[in-house]
Amino acid sequence: MKKTGILIEMENSRVKETTLGMITLAARADADLYALVLDGVDDPACDILAQYGITKIVDLGLSSAPEIRLNPAVRAEAVTQAAQKLQLDVIFGLSSADGKDLIPRVAALLDVPLVMDCLDVDLKKNIARTSQYSGKVLADIQLSGDLLIFGIRPNAVQPVLSPAQAKKIKMASDSASLPGFALVSWDDGDRGQASLAEADIIIAGGRGLKNSDNFSLLFDCAKKMHAAVGASRVAVDEGWVPYAFQVGQTGEKVSPQVYIACGISGSIQHFAGMKTARMIIAVNKDENAAIMANCDYHVQGDLFEILTELIRQL
Repeated sequence: MKKTGILIEMENSRVKETTLGMITLAARADADLYALVLDGVDDPACDILAQYGITKIVDLGLSSAPEIRLNPAVRAEAVTQAAQKLQLDVIFGLSSADGKDLIPRVAALLDVPLVMDCLDVDLKKNIARTSQYSGKVLADIQLSGDLLIFGIRPNAVQPVLSPAQAKKIKMASDSASLPGFALVSWDDGDRGQASLAEADIIIAGGRGLKNSDNFSLLFDCAKKMHAAVGASRVAVDEGWVPYAFQVGQTGEKVSPQVYIACGISGSIQHFAGMKTARMIIAVNKDENAAIMANCDYHVQGDLFEILTELIRQL
C-alpha cells in the first residue's frame, strides 16, 4: 500500500476547504494518507481530517516563533525530513500561493519529479493531468521514481466524506534555523479579500470598468455573494487593482464554481486562467466579444446598470 503525504494548509486554525478536496483526490487510490501539518493542529481539525480519510496526522514540530515557522526554507527542510523518515511514496500539495513557494523547494531538496497545477492525478498509473499552452490542450504526464510530488489546483476536486480512524504522530524537526536564508518580515495581507485560487465564486472586471473607482461595484457585489474579486491583465496594467487580483496566463489560474466576467473581452491569455470554472457568466455590451462565445450564460448590456441592479436584488 502506498504512503501518500498531504501538505495541510490552515486558515484561522481551520483546515482549508480546498485541502479537503485534495485529500479526496488522494483517497481514490489504495493508500495510507498522512496529513503533514506545519502550523499546528487542534482536536477539531484532527476530527475534520479523519472525516475525509486521513489515517495519520503528522505534526512536523516547527518552532512557534513566526520568523522560523514561516521561513519557506525551514518549512521545506521539515517536509523533506518527514518524507524520508516516513518513507513516503507520494506527496500532494495545493498549487496555492503557499504551495508554489513550498512544493518546488521540497522536490529540489529530494531530487524527485514534480508536476504543478494538476487538475487530476491517477496514482495507479502515476499520471498527472494539467493544462498546457495557455490552456489550449490538456497534458497527461506520467512520472516515475521512488517518490512523486504533485501540486493540485485548488477546487479541482470537490471534497467527499470518507471517515477513517486517525492516529496523531509528533515529529521533532531538525530545521530550527538554516544558514544563509532568513525571513526578515511578513505581512498577513488583506484578510477581507478571499483567496482567488480558493474562491467558490469570483466576479472579475476588465477594461469595461474604465477606472479604479468603478471596481467598488465589484467589491460591493462580491461582499454580498461571499465572493472574491478578480481582474484582467488590462485592469492590473492600468493600476486599477493590484497584481494579486489578476486572473490569466500570467496571473492566477482559478477553478471556481462560478466565474462572472464583467467588461472582459476574453482574450486567450485570460481564458487560460479561468476556463476550468464550472460555470462562466459574461456581462458585456459587445456581442462579438470572445468571452460571449466561451461562457455558459451571458448578459448583453451596460455592466454598470446590470451590477447596480444585481447589488440591489442581492
